[in-house]
Amino acid sequence: MAEAPSMILALTSEADETKAEALALVLLERRLVACVTLTPMRSLYRWEGEVQQDKEVQLLLKTTLDCLAELRQTVMDLHSYDLPEWLVWPATASAAYESWSAANCLSET
Repeated sequence: MAEAPSMILALTSEADETKAEALALVLLERRLVACVTLTPMRSLYRWEGEVQQDKEVQLLLKTTLDCLAELRQTVMDLHSYDLPEWLVWPATASAAYESWSAANCLSET
């Protein structure tokens, strides 16, 4: 049986560049992610019965399975939205990238 990937990708979005960068920096400082990619985007979605359009910044979070629960809780605690986007999926990475990621996602507890 193949070993489960320890590399995890998580996705959320924030209202603007300032909030997205602030969240990313906290996650990096706490070593919950190895890398965060910020991408400006426009989102269309239904909220409270109405179609909405907003500019947002998407955060692609690269982390490990061991950090995932604490990462999720931290994002939920610090996010500016009442209902943050939170999508997670396993990823297969090169051995070198996975090793680098694991070394940079160490819990300091």
